[in-house]
Parts: sequence; structure tokens; C-alpha cells
Amino acid sequence: MPGMSDALKAALADKSAGVTETLSQLLPEITDPEARLFQAMRYSSLNGGKRLRPFLVMTTAEMFRVSPSSALRVAAAVEMVHCYSLIHDDLPALDNDDLRRGTPTCHKQFDEATAILAGDGLLTRAFDVLASPPTHSDPAVRCLLVQELAKAAGPFGMVGGQMVDILTERKADGAPELDVPAITRMHQMKTGRMIAFSCVAGAILGKAPAQLRQALNSYAHDLGLCFQIVDDLLDVEGSAEELGKSPGKDAASGKVTFVTLLGLDRARDQARILAEQAIHHLKPFDGEADLLRDVANYVLERRS
Repeated sequence: MPGMSDALKAALADKSAGVTETLSQLLPEITDPEARLFQAMRYSSLNGGKRLRPFLVMTTAEMFRVSPSSALRVAAAVEMVHCYSLIHDDLPALDNDDLRRGTPTCHKQFDEATAILAGDGLLTRAFDVLASPPTHSDPAVRCLLVQELAKAAGPFGMVGGQMVDILTERKADGAPELDVPAITRMHQMKTGRMIAFSCVAGAILGKAPAQLRQALNSYAHDLGLCFQIVDDLLDVEGSAEELGKSPGKDAASGKVTFVTLLGLDRARDQARILAEQAIHHLKPFDGEADLLRDVANYVLERRS
């Protein structure tokens, strides 16, 4: 993958395999009447993807000497929430996409009703996993994980950001006028807070000091915005083969993006600045955060 170091490539492959195996165990194949629901949940969560958010959970957990089994469960829960959001985003009522990761979207492979239920199933299963004793022996840690993921994914985070995005795209009553601060806030909610949870989850599992959790949160803030700007750039410059989905949808819908506000050159410059800032926030961790530095460089250079 362009921009990815050999160390990051190897670590990502290793952790991705572990997360996929854990997801398969947590979302078993069944023969009961609701089997179709589980088929759709597995279809949407086991078919690849970058697994960036689970990777961030696993990597930060290692920095705080968290047991791999605990980290894998949290990483799988994060991926369930991420995949639920993709299923719902792809529906005709939202982005109306036919392709995801190079394969038919869930509602195309199954049907719209099954896709909605598959997303609901993944979301609720994620919190079941976090709340269960195998995730961590300390109930207070499990409660904090549930609370922080709910904030990141809910109306004050990802779902709220999606609402703002819909209002602005449809130019609905009460929609904010999207300038750079407004679009930054929207994407911080829609994308950034899930990335932030993924970075801080390992520190929560490891009961890390507040200042180290804050350093990871600051890293995630800049990483998430960099990720979104690159997404906007790829929608203009990427191909369907690279992206595994249809490019050009932002322009076709008249959507306001970092690229439409800043232009291509300034958007690229801003993405680079954010990647550099993200790396700077990792100073307290010295060499233990090298993989996170590699992630920032990869996010900046990625082509999919």
C-alpha cells in the first residue's frame, strides 16, 4: 500500500487477522431462523477493509501492556460499530452506494430491511462485548469503555455528525453554513470521535494516567481530520479500483468538502500539517509509538 512502511504493513496484517478471527467467534454462524441476520452481519464485518480503528486499539493497548485477549475484544467491538455505520451509510436513504470494499453493499447483497437489522445487530452486539467480563476484570473499566464508545458513536459523536452532514447536503432548514470551522466540527463528530475512542481505548484498558490519555486524544484529533481531508481528496482524484467504491459522489451531489472550501493544493497542505501535528503529540511515548507515527504518514499518503 502506498505510504505504508514495512513495519506497519506487517503489524496491520497481523492485527487484522486477529480481529477478523475474533469477529468470527463473536458473530457465529447459526442455523436458527434468524440465521440470515447473522449472515449479513458477518458479510459486512468479515470481508476485509483497512481495520484502522481496531489497529489503533490494539497498538495503544500494547503500549500499556494490556492482555491481547482484552484488546482484541475491544478492537472487534469498535469494528462492529464502524461496520454498522457503513451498512447504514450505504442505504438509499443516505449515500445510496452499490459498492463497499469492492463488493456489493449489504442492502444489495441481501435487501434493505436485512441491512438495517444487520447494522442494528452489530451496534448492540458491540456493547454486549464491551460489558462482558472477558473484556476486562474491572467492572469500572468496562463501564468506562461502554460510556466512551456510546459518546463517540452516538448523537454527540458519529451519528450527530452524520445528521449535520445530511442537513447541509440537503440544504435543509436549520442547516449550518459550512465554512472551515463548521466542516471541521462536523467531521470531528462524524469520523474523529470514533478514531479518538480507538486511540484512547488501549489507555483505558491499561488504566493509564490522564496526561497520556490526553496525548493520545490530541493525536487522534489531528489524525481524524487528516483522514477526512485525504478522503475528500481521494473522492476527486481516486479511482473505483483504488477506492473499492464509486468516486466523484461529493461533486455530483454538490457536497461541501475540505477540497471545495480550500482547493486541492491547500487541502493537501492542511492534511500534511495535521499529520505532522499528530506525530508531535506522540513525544511522551518515545519509540513505543513508532507504529502510530507510521499510521499518520500512511493516512496522509494512502490511495484507498
